Amino acid sequence: MHSKEEIAERFKVLQDYICKHLELADGTGKFHEDLWTRAAGGGGRTRTIAGQQIEKGGVAFSAVHGPLPAAILKSMQLEPADFFATGVSIVLHPHSPMAPIIHMNVRYFETSDGRWWFGGGIDLTPHYVVEEDARYFHEALKSVCDDFHPDFYQKFKDQADDYFFIRHRQETRGVGGIFYDYLDEKSGLSHTQLFDFALALGQLFPHLYAEMLQRSQSRTWGAPEKQWQMLRRGRYVEFNLVWDRGTKFGLETDGRTESILMSMPPGANWVYNFQPAPDSAESKTLTRLQKGIDWLNA
Repeated sequence: MHSKEEIAERFKVLQDYICKHLELADGTGKFHEDLWTRAAGGGGRTRTIAGQQIEKGGVAFSAVHGPLPAAILKSMQLEPADFFATGVSIVLHPHSPMAPIIHMNVRYFETSDGRWWFGGGIDLTPHYVVEEDARYFHEALKSVCDDFHPDFYQKFKDQADDYFFIRHRQETRGVGGIFYDYLDEKSGLSHTQLFDFALALGQLFPHLYAEMLQRSQSRTWGAPEKQWQMLRRGRYVEFNLVWDRGTKFGLETDGRTESILMSMPPGANWVYNFQPAPDSAESKTLTRLQKGIDWLNA
């Protein structure tokens, strides 16, 4: 079993790996690092990029500790204890509306009374749903999941559909992906195997997004597509501020606000009661923002 210090160090290495390969995928952008400390314990390093393909991106590492706040104890149904949490979190917003937003998070959590678990996942939020892209994305995730457990992909795919759901809009945030939380020895895998699973997902991430960027380059767009991108970014903001548990956890544990909100897009828009034209690409995208789609066979 790895110590929490070893896990944090390996997550730092993962952050380095992801940043290196995202710079290669973008072509010109370079990450800038911001080191920070948390008054109640711990800190992190937030890296941001603005390049020729990635308009705004962040790859954040954190390792924080201290007493669990009362709000967290209540929401997680835990007894009073100290906690340690470490992980890598990523959100990338592209310039092109034909390229998708992507998010990844891998994290480890343990408490002073002996509990521990892993959480994380990857999900894709295209402004325009392209079924062959969604299929490629889900096939890659399934391949990694299958290396560790035959039930992981479908179970975590269903959990992503449920989690990345904008309830007040009755639509999914995008085409989903995988999402898992509270993963411990009851999963049938050891602490070490679950950590290896988290690292495997992290190492897959930059190559997945490089492929998405490459696929988008031949797709033309103009002002109408850019307007649609701003509206879809607005939906992304709504989810992150209203429903995302990670955002709430960070703010309730006195995390660093700038790092927590790095997931916000560089620009977004809200148009009152916007309705796309019938049979348009925008209208078709809305029909694909629902739970339960079998993207492997779409």
